[in-house]
Amino acid sequence: MTDHLLVEKRGGIAIMTMNRPDRLNALSGEMLDALVANAHEFWHDSTVRCVVITGAGRGFCAGGDVKSMAEGREFEDNSVQAKANALRGKMEISRLLHEMPKPTIAMVRGPIAGAGMSIGLSCDMRIASDTLTFTTAFANVGYAGDFGGSYFLSHLVGTAKARELYYTAAKVKSEEALRLGIVNRVVPDDRLEEETMALAEQLATGPSVALGYMKRNMNAAENESLARCLDMEAMHHTLAGETEDHKNATKAFVAKEKPVFNGR
Repeated sequence: MTDHLLVEKRGGIAIMTMNRPDRLNALSGEMLDALVANAHEFWHDSTVRCVVITGAGRGFCAGGDVKSMAEGREFEDNSVQAKANALRGKMEISRLLHEMPKPTIAMVRGPIAGAGMSIGLSCDMRIASDTLTFTTAFANVGYAGDFGGSYFLSHLVGTAKARELYYTAAKVKSEEALRLGIVNRVVPDDRLEEETMALAEQLATGPSVALGYMKRNMNAAENESLARCLDMEAMHHTLAGETEDHKNATKAFVAKEKPVFNGR
């Protein structure tokens, strides 16, 4: 375990807090290993129905630890292939957040940059404080970019704008991030946790099986053909129709009652 990542559960919501506030939550090896391990656990934990990731203090995550880069301490093995392999293993956090069959939310305030930006973009949604400052940052330190940021940003804002943001490392404030579709909502900083947790609670008490199928459909829509997406929708829609949640919800709808979803 490491104190670089704090983990908490509130009902059906799991919260991961990157915890190096004195370094704007710059990513450490211990933090990344803990993120990957906990994301694996939450994927398979049926009591977790929504995952929130955030940063302690005034920022979400400044990305990689530039001080460690400058001192040559970023990797233990200095061969190119060994470095790439080690990095790829830690980059699994982005795939896990993007693909786990339950909603993931990034709760973002202050700086979000580099690999931290990529991790935030890997979530299904981003709720941002009005203090947000977004930047790809990689060009500033002569890096090409990692943790899937080029994939996620291209899908969110289009390839031309994504290239501009990567090549120039321009800083984007909260309202522009909202306009570009990088974040879903912008709220006053003192209401960020309240607004994010209200959304997380709504999702955690929703039809979790159906939401998992929705997420698979949405992810497929990023790259699959229309025919393949139609095939998946037909199967997932039918499977969702077999759940207790669907059957109970239809009865509640007819009775003009609020449905209760149990994740079955």
